[in-house]
Amino acid sequence: MAHTDHRTMRRVLRREIAGTIGLLTDEHDFRAMRRYRSFTFDDHTAYLQQVETVLKTRAAQGSHTTIALFDPEDYAAYCTDTGLDPEAATSRTRFTAELAASGPTIPYDGRPLTALVPALVDEAVRQATWEYATTLLSRIGPCPTCGEDIGRAAFTRASGLLARILDTAPPGDRHLVTSVSGPPETLVSVLHADQDGHGDTRLDEAEALEFTSVLALGLATRSPGGLVMRTSRPETADRIYGWRLRAGALEPLTASEVFDAYCTDAESGDLISPESGVDYCEPPALGEESTPPGHRH
Repeated sequence: MAHTDHRTMRRVLRREIAGTIGLLTDEHDFRAMRRYRSFTFDDHTAYLQQVETVLKTRAAQGSHTTIALFDPEDYAAYCTDTGLDPEAATSRTRFTAELAASGPTIPYDGRPLTALVPALVDEAVRQATWEYATTLLSRIGPCPTCGEDIGRAAFTRASGLLARILDTAPPGDRHLVTSVSGPPETLVSVLHADQDGHGDTRLDEAEALEFTSVLALGLATRSPGGLVMRTSRPETADRIYGWRLRAGALEPLTASEVFDAYCTDAESGDLISPESGVDYCEPPALGEESTPPGHRH
């Protein structure tokens, strides 16, 4: 009986996949979908197991599948806006197709869902952060003095700063984190910039766009924040550099300030033991003073 139920569940899933599967990643969203009679699954763990079986089967058959984050609230709103019946499986298929075009997605690459789900959630957070940052940048408007679009100018500055940081960094893989404080919340963005065997830097375009947008927001709004870069290279101590975001500019931290920032718990203020094999360094000057201070918005 259980074997028959599993085959039925896989048949239902295959019917709703058109190159993309909308995945209910957590128990809360799964329970929200159970209010629809046509959603026949009753156990989240079994549901994930059946999704994984279908993904493996499609991959073995040579089919490419994209995984999207399925949000029941967004689905309900989509059905209301389009006049579709939320009970119909075809409505879920159409909604999932929309997700494939505009929402956060990752390709199925054979990894287990336990590894893919966190990657999908990270992608969703990254896209939401980018959309939020770009919305705020677009709302700033023109400079009252010169008429220049402040958000666009800040994005250009942020792009230049990021390029200079990577150009002046020592060889190796780089892990960058930038944060911008301010109402209503602190935005954090992470960027991986790895080097290949020829010394060329590889960037994920979506990561770089989000990172630059968050940094630009801090520059444009003159919000407090910071940027930290960790460089790694085989048989060499990791190096950590830091900058303070203040008054619309990046200011380099001294080596002792970088050490203090890394070895202090941000919430409690308690000291944390420093990592062994790590050098805390003062970053090189970024040479941004070619931008007239009076023209910084």
